[in-house]
Amino acid sequence: MHLAADDGLLDPVWAGSRSSLDLDDRAVAHTMLRVEREWGTVCGDAGIVPRDVAAAIARAAAAVPSDDELRRIVEQTPLGGNPLIPLVSQLRARLEDAPAAASAVHKGLTSQDVLDSALQLIAADAIDEHLAPDLIGAGDAAARLAAEHRDTLAIARTLGQPALPTTFGYRAATWLVGVQDALGRVREARAALAVQLGGAVGTSASLVASGADVDGLRAALAARLRLSDPGRPWHTNRAIVLQLGAALAGVVAAAGTIAADVATGSRPELGELAEGLAEGAGGSSAMPHKRNPVRSVMLRGAALQAPALLSTLAAAAGNAVDERPDGAWHAEWPALRGLLRLATGAAEHLCALLDGLTADPERLRANLAAAGDAVLAERVVGRFADAAQGGRTGLRDAIASAARAHGDVRAAALAVLPDQLDGRPAADALDEAFDPRGYLGQAQQLTDRAVAAWAEARDAAAG
Repeated sequence: MHLAADDGLLDPVWAGSRSSLDLDDRAVAHTMLRVEREWGTVCGDAGIVPRDVAAAIARAAAAVPSDDELRRIVEQTPLGGNPLIPLVSQLRARLEDAPAAASAVHKGLTSQDVLDSALQLIAADAIDEHLAPDLIGAGDAAARLAAEHRDTLAIARTLGQPALPTTFGYRAATWLVGVQDALGRVREARAALAVQLGGAVGTSASLVASGADVDGLRAALAARLRLSDPGRPWHTNRAIVLQLGAALAGVVAAAGTIAADVATGSRPELGELAEGLAEGAGGSSAMPHKRNPVRSVMLRGAALQAPALLSTLAAAAGNAVDERPDGAWHAEWPALRGLLRLATGAAEHLCALLDGLTADPERLRANLAAAGDAVLAERVVGRFADAAQGGRTGLRDAIASAARAHGDVRAAALAVLPDQLDGRPAADALDEAFDPRGYLGQAQQLTDRAVAAWAEARDAAAG
């Protein structure tokens, strides 16, 4: 049997990412061994097994599985329904010259204890080493864009259509808030990641029978693995996994929203944004002239995949029956790893996307101007409706008719307004009302607040 490698050939958002090797099968197997190693050490420290036995287990569990060992684990996993059973057999085989240590391996544990703890540990490492740092990098880049373009005029779009004036800085600030929120949820999920320890049915009966302090053992194992101690097993209470999955899906969603804006803004007919692509990136196999926004495309693809994986975790959480689940637990594994891969890959690409993104102020202003005076209709109607022939309805109808006919909106408004407005010629008053700089609402203030909030959050995290 050959190992069926999954290196991301058909999933480019995480293929070749810095986290990809940390989430492959070999990493999963090695992390399960790490849990067994730390458990052996905890048992040695507690006097449940002799220290020399614990040391022997630690040495045997330290080695990364070879290709042959990993292949045998894969082959034998269907026999017991999970990979921990053949892995423990291999670990005991490594200790054939130390029978006391071999018999002490996995003492008092069940497969779910080790696999749950291992997946929590993999998630913790992925968050600490990849996901959180990349989200911080993405937030820093979004904050720079927001500050740099605080006053850069742009057209806001709703339902795909020109709406009102805004600033590109405010759009970038909205991205920043999304990144900051996603990072906050990831950190909360990281703090909740917990060790699993309950034995066959969650009662730790074999450990209790041996006189062990189960609560003390759980706390010690949690400390060694840098996971939280939940104070009890959670074999069928999957809230921890669901919280993690939701946080990961939130990262991908935030990245997808930004990517959608960038993909739209980088269309040549708009020309507002451009990805900073490396040499040779963004090309087409058939059209030499193309410069595709490949990071945005990959992030949008990831955003379409993540909801189904989160749905699987939610379904599994709602079907975890009895004292150990019969299938629901098993369904979690590929879904959780899929979300970890998508989220870490998306965060890495998002950081690079925002760091290299350029905005063209002239094109942003030109597209606002191209939208015409109609985008200030709300302001004009709000200010001058009482003075217009036919009141609000008359002024709205005049402007709407001109806009639909691609006519002169300003002239249509003048036609139903008196010669004087606010004590001056109506044309002068309309010139002011149709100036987009005077109808930005809180765009600039909200941008400043978002940038300041990000700086405060960064300082708090560093402290």
